[in-house]
Amino acid sequence: MKDAPSRIDATPQALDLISRLVEHHGPVMFHQSGGCCDGSSPMCFPHGEFRVGSSDVQLGEVGGAPFFMSREQFEYWSHTHLTLDVVKGRGAGFSLEAPEGVRFLIRSRLFTADELTALPAVTVGPPG
Repeated sequence: MKDAPSRIDATPQALDLISRLVEHHGPVMFHQSGGCCDGSSPMCFPHGEFRVGSSDVQLGEVGGAPFFMSREQFEYWSHTHLTLDVVKGRGAGFSLEAPEGVRFLIRSRLFTADELTALPAVTVGPPG
């Protein structure tokens, strides 16, 4: 049987940055709210600093870090595979990568019909 597709992956550049952030800050987590401005970008926080609740879903993990998205945003993006990437530029002031002169962003593609039927369910709310 073929492995279920992931909902979120990361580029090698994003994984490298995550590793450096973890080395400096300890475990991290991601949240993407889907709000305006910086809220529509993936935000990286020390693990547990951002409180997730019943209005959030966990899409998976990237570089060992859980990746959450607001349930409302997930409803729009549930049919897409997301890839966390990093580019030069100023990002959100509250996200851990901001002092590095780079920012995380999301790239997306539509899931194939086969992938859609094989997707695992998402976890709603905080883990545990």
